[in-house]
Amino acid sequence: MSKSANNPPYLLQLALRLADGATAIDENRVRKHRKFILSQQQSDGGFSGREGESDLYYTGFAVRCLMMLGGLTEQDANRIGACVRRGSREQLSVIDLLSWMFSALVVQMSGGDDVIGSAPPDFEDKVVATLEAGRVADGGYAKTTQGAAGSTYHSFLVALTYELLGQQLPETDKLVSFLLDRRRDDGGFVEIAPMKRSGTNPTAAGVALLRMLGAMDDTVREDVLRFLSDVRSAEGGFQANTRIPFADGLSTFTGLLTAFDLGGPDIIDSDRVRRYATDCLELADGGFRGASWDEQADVEYTFYGLGILALLGHPK
Repeated sequence: MSKSANNPPYLLQLALRLADGATAIDENRVRKHRKFILSQQQSDGGFSGREGESDLYYTGFAVRCLMMLGGLTEQDANRIGACVRRGSREQLSVIDLLSWMFSALVVQMSGGDDVIGSAPPDFEDKVVATLEAGRVADGGYAKTTQGAAGSTYHSFLVALTYELLGQQLPETDKLVSFLLDRRRDDGGFVEIAPMKRSGTNPTAAGVALLRMLGAMDDTVREDVLRFLSDVRSAEGGFQANTRIPFADGLSTFTGLLTAFDLGGPDIIDSDRVRRYATDCLELADGGFRGASWDEQADVEYTFYGLGILALLGHPK
């Protein structure tokens, strides 16, 4: 269902890249954060957020964290696989479906069951029909089937889902046009058409999707690097946009990843970004919080924090 090992899906490529970078993180830090992640595992084998029961969204981030920190043990794969196997594939949102598929793929790679292989024969056809039901006139994909405007981030999620299915994204020329229409004069991308001010995260999604579609050019690249320079925070990380006066873990991870992918490391002060992650986001008992004002860690922001250190190659 997924692409061959010679051309793995974007999510798997990123996971392997981060796992390689994370080998430079010292063992005590790895042990501390792995312990925190596993502390968020529920009795059904899945993972929860800051409250409530396990869900696919947080389970997906926990799987990505564990893969970064040395991979899943056979016990991890079996416990998580049991949760993924019980998860209903019917009527899932795109983001939950993507979390389900990626978690199932990693479980299988780690020696667990082939959960995806046990799906009904018409599983892929139903997924594609669901995805295409969200395609709208502007060429992008809306967040819901009732939506009228395409979402930059949601369109990226749809493309990732097609990759995990091993299927071709349809009408890519229209999707490229949609993405280019979401560019703004400040150099970045917006999430939906009415927005005037670009955001770091939709910009990262737009860049990643253009690169997946082979449609990145020098003009877009230079504009995006200019935008990323403008959203660098005095704290050392990246802001969500130019109006927000503080950095956050998500924006710092996506901004850093985008800058590296576009060949713009000169806009990054690695030591300051690293200090922001360890001094402002990392908690002493394990886990990372969302921003300096946040008071609690969760597995999603722990992924971003560890991802920042992995991209930078944290020194021992």
